[in-house]
Amino acid sequence: MSSSQKFSNLSQRLVTALLGAAGIVFSIMFSEWTYFVVFFIICLFTLLEFYKLAGLDGMIPQKTFGTICGVLIFCLSFFIERGNIESQYYFLIFPIVSCVYMIKLYKKTERKPFTNIAYTFLGIFYVATPIALLNIATFENQAYDYQIIFGCLFILWASDTGAYFAGSMFGKRKLFERISPKKSWEGFAGGAVLAFAFAYGLPYFFSSIGHEPTIRSWQWMVIGLIIIVGGTFGDLVESLLKRSIEIKDSGSSLPGHGGFLDRFDGLIISAPFIVAFLEIF
Repeated sequence: MSSSQKFSNLSQRLVTALLGAAGIVFSIMFSEWTYFVVFFIICLFTLLEFYKLAGLDGMIPQKTFGTICGVLIFCLSFFIERGNIESQYYFLIFPIVSCVYMIKLYKKTERKPFTNIAYTFLGIFYVATPIALLNIATFENQAYDYQIIFGCLFILWASDTGAYFAGSMFGKRKLFERISPKKSWEGFAGGAVLAFAFAYGLPYFFSSIGHEPTIRSWQWMVIGLIIIVGGTFGDLVESLLKRSIEIKDSGSSLPGHGGFLDRFDGLIISAPFIVAFLEIF
């Protein structure tokens, strides 16, 4: 790639990242409803991208039904955690999702219906469930608290940014060449340093703007570790998916970043570990 192309790509990445980050940060800090709208959109478009990728690989998942189920799970968890409806309504998920079997009975021409069913479930489990789990961390005692999701996003962005620049400047030792030839141990280390710095500084930041930190410093450091490792594996897992289909990006919705799945792959792998850690400890 020529120097002008690299500069153009970097410029696109920076503009998209700054505008996207500003919009998301404003939304999660403004109210729970703007948070809901933004993450509903993220869940929706990431699901659509996943099912599109599955179609490129020759699969025929139930794209519409799977997407409806995924956003329904997100909405259900939001309203339950917010306290609008009772927690027993979580049990609605199982009969609704199970309808996929009955729908497939009416698809007469499919050669591998159960493989397609598996891909439908995979989209729900891989994309929608982790995003829905974030609602558990965002609502404590049915009260909206933006600090957890705010901090997780900034740590993830710091890890991605540090890894990108450290890898570009110093990357020599391949991290996982079989899956992602561009990733390096130097990039991983750069991302880890910047992510830990942000994790360490978050309680002081919240105190400086007049908010009592929701969780303790050591918990932020553990969340930082989860995001560093989980974010890296999330990117590798998505690279494995794209490599199996022989494509570069999951989409083109975000200039310089590819698609929604490219941008949020680290979050969807990290989210279950973060929520489990916070709920247990």
